[in-house]
Amino acid sequence: MDLIGTILWPLKWVVELLLVSFHSLFSQMGMGYNDGITWVLSIVGLVMVVRAALIPIFVRQIKSQRKMLEVAPQLKKIQDKYKGKKDQFSREAMSRETMAMYKKTGTNPLSSCLPLLLQMPIFFALFSVLNDAQHLKAGVGLLDITRAQSFGNAKLFGEAPLSDSFASQWTLMQAGDPFSSAVMIIAATMVVLMTASQFITQLQIVSKNMSPETKASPMFKQQRIMLYLLPLVFAFSGVAFPLGVMFYWLTSNFWTMIQQFLVIRNMPTPGSEAAKAREERLARKGKLIGTDGDIIVVEEPPKPAQRQQPVGKARAKKQTGPKK
Repeated sequence: MDLIGTILWPLKWVVELLLVSFHSLFSQMGMGYNDGITWVLSIVGLVMVVRAALIPIFVRQIKSQRKMLEVAPQLKKIQDKYKGKKDQFSREAMSRETMAMYKKTGTNPLSSCLPLLLQMPIFFALFSVLNDAQHLKAGVGLLDITRAQSFGNAKLFGEAPLSDSFASQWTLMQAGDPFSSAVMIIAATMVVLMTASQFITQLQIVSKNMSPETKASPMFKQQRIMLYLLPLVFAFSGVAFPLGVMFYWLTSNFWTMIQQFLVIRNMPTPGSEAAKAREERLARKGKLIGTDGDIIVVEEPPKPAQRQQPVGKARAKKQTGPKK
């Protein structure tokens, strides 16, 4: 077993434990043991448990990014101070001042990347387990050959095997061999949903959760590129994924989209449009705390009184009735 396999072994064992546990649960509830929907729901449950367990790491990543944003103005001052100076002495001086600033503020440029690096082996283990099962390979733990075959041969709607992909069925169709249109329809629909969810997730960040300073930096241009690049990656690579793996990616994408929405709403980047919107909401509720510790309350302007329509004399008499 190579180094990567050794690192992933315990993670894959846990993933298989969760996948088999959900499959057993749904089977005991009366769902078909070999049905595609049973395995799909097991994948959904697996992804939700794993992503929920990663929430603390995600929150830590957000806090690290916030700290880096706070020290960004100081870092820019140091860079401007040595701008255009390429001699060895200036480079060393800039490096010393930068490290001193990081030490003083308690920040680290790698701290915001560390949580993401910790997530990568887990996600790779998830993908590896599902991909092996779809190719009828036994796992390292509870996903034995019998369960792997059940997973690989399971079909949605009785026509779409979870181990098939849009690309494989397209090849059969081009060769004039029998193919499954159900697989192609389901796969195409999921590619559209995966692409849309990824685009919405990136759009939330670019349009609402960036400060004016960030929008003026090269980082914003990179985010704009990612806004269109990542959805295209899903659009082109998704056609080659087996249906089972695509359900994993789709569930993960939807989780990320909802999680990102909640983070932007409740923990927005300082100075961003989302932060201003949050302050306005808190102020209307009387929950916004100012820098001096006082509660800031924004009173909504009174609604204009409804204008009464003029009533003619004849109509007025009719409404009030004849005088006695």
